[in-house]
Amino acid sequence: MKATIKGLGLALAMLAAIGSPAFAEAAAPESSFVPDAFDPPTLVEAPGFKLVPLGPNLVQVDFNAYMSSIAHLQTTFTRSTGWPREGITDTEAMRDMETEQARFQGRKSFAYAVLTPDGTRERGCVYVYPGSVEGFDAEVTLWVTKAEYDAGFDAELYAWVTRWIETDWPFETVAYPGRAIEWAAWDAMVEANKTATP
Repeated sequence: MKATIKGLGLALAMLAAIGSPAFAEAAAPESSFVPDAFDPPTLVEAPGFKLVPLGPNLVQVDFNAYMSSIAHLQTTFTRSTGWPREGITDTEAMRDMETEQARFQGRKSFAYAVLTPDGTRERGCVYVYPGSVEGFDAEVTLWVTKAEYDAGFDAELYAWVTRWIETDWPFETVAYPGRAIEWAAWDAMVEANKTATP
């Protein structure tokens, strides 16, 4: 059985430094981290929501979601005041979406909007990144808006995502940073990995 370890990862440490999930590109490997024969899903439907890749066509719905939850995401997801923040411009928002789309198409990382079934509202996002700590094939992070968090959707989505990754993705060891692995423990692992890497 695949080993699944839950927690919050270097992807988020990178976010704290550079501001937005889209800008994790600099630290990610240039080659794909999934097998050539694997086709990343482009539409996943579940009870009460669906996942589709982030891209320019979702710029407004994505913007509305994260801007509704600035303080919530700064404390629960990025641990940074850099993203989201007041004053994000249309250009910055679009650049994020274009970057996420390019990374998905280049098989470098896979960012998904979690939408209502009719696609009119974003409930959160899911990110699948290459593993940044030795021993992990991938890191998976996710967030939901403050309203969705208060309604209990965070726990529901997290449980669903872990099953989805386990059954539908080609990874052996997956980290879910910030959840089963406490922040302090994960940060220590990240630092240790930096020290061990030449």
